[in-house]
Amino acid sequence: MMGAAVVALLPLTAQAEAPVVTKQVYQLHQKLITLDSHLDTPASLDLPGWSIEEEHGVHSDFTQVDLPRMKKGGLDGGFWAIYTGQGPLTIEGFRKARDFAILRGLSIRNMVAADPANFTLALEAKDAAPIAASGKRIVYMSIENAYPLGEDVSLIKTFYDMGVRVSGFAHFAHNQFADSSTDPSKKPRYGGLSPLGKELLKEMNRLGIVPDASHSSDQVLDDLLALSTTPVLLTHSGCKAVYNHPRNIDDEHLKALAAKGGVIQMNAYGTYLRASKPNPERQKALMALYGQMREDAKLSPEKRAELLAQRQEIDKLYPDTDRPTFDDFMAHMLHALKVVGPEHVGIGLDWDGGGGVVGMEDVVDLPKITAALLKAGYTQADLEKIWSGNVLRVLAAAEAGKGK
Repeated sequence: MMGAAVVALLPLTAQAEAPVVTKQVYQLHQKLITLDSHLDTPASLDLPGWSIEEEHGVHSDFTQVDLPRMKKGGLDGGFWAIYTGQGPLTIEGFRKARDFAILRGLSIRNMVAADPANFTLALEAKDAAPIAASGKRIVYMSIENAYPLGEDVSLIKTFYDMGVRVSGFAHFAHNQFADSSTDPSKKPRYGGLSPLGKELLKEMNRLGIVPDASHSSDQVLDDLLALSTTPVLLTHSGCKAVYNHPRNIDDEHLKALAAKGGVIQMNAYGTYLRASKPNPERQKALMALYGQMREDAKLSPEKRAELLAQRQEIDKLYPDTDRPTFDDFMAHMLHALKVVGPEHVGIGLDWDGGGGVVGMEDVVDLPKITAALLKAGYTQADLEKIWSGNVLRVLAAAEAGKGK
């Protein structure tokens, strides 16, 4: 996740070839319990004039998830992330991050409280099926970047009580708990989890919180696999064998993850799917605009509309002609399925946090994944595992391991 403003950096691009979703496939997709393990949509909840109840457009306000589109795309719900950007490792930095994360968590809870007819908070693996059967959207909560916990690992209990059931450790840079896979220094700080990170893992295991290794280094994943008493999740990751990027993991780690009962949830963040041709003029213009949009939630509706218009103008002036496509996404998914099988692969597309490819722009396009998997020879039973069964199994294992 890179924040709501970065979602607005998605280009306006013609749709690429993607599988045809027949009526039969669409009906099957709607029958499945579908969960995305990494929704950055909470970043949209506090935008001026924005409502989860209303249908928005990926090429108008650049958001990718709302209630009407979830229904159209057959997304039953997922893990709604409390994302906090990495800041200074200081008392003041920790305090600001803690306050921000608590408020973001409250935004998720307020979304549920404001519309109980359409959203229900889920706390255990067994909650998903009855919520889906009722026609409501499933709201699990997660943490992306444990930075807001400061140096007090007991604070994770506050977030657990709020509803958090999955937590990552680091994000784009090293923090007090773990090494990041993408730290600007390109050098490890701890060589895996820090001593404080190991304490945090113990507390997460005790509470029944699933450890998420996404964004953390390979050495952190090694530590989690060695030390965690319950399976590890990668909520939004990809395969190094397809594209050698530090955010992706190699086949050896994929197999080690699966051997411990873990699951990789495939993301659709273009930068991690394949290399793209440089477009420096576009990048310069987007970064200048991003600087103005950093405080999205504090902007007036009028100012945000003005900036979104500027965003559209950038697309006209400097079009992105080399965006990753649906086929690029499927290359990662099919490779993971080949290596570890349908029992250890799921979906975590990074919607509203930079995810989305040509041919799969928002949640309305999700049935294309089902169509592509069926075309590749996977069965309905496989799809049930991939779309929700696997991530729920990992969550159930964390629950069963509580207090041990």
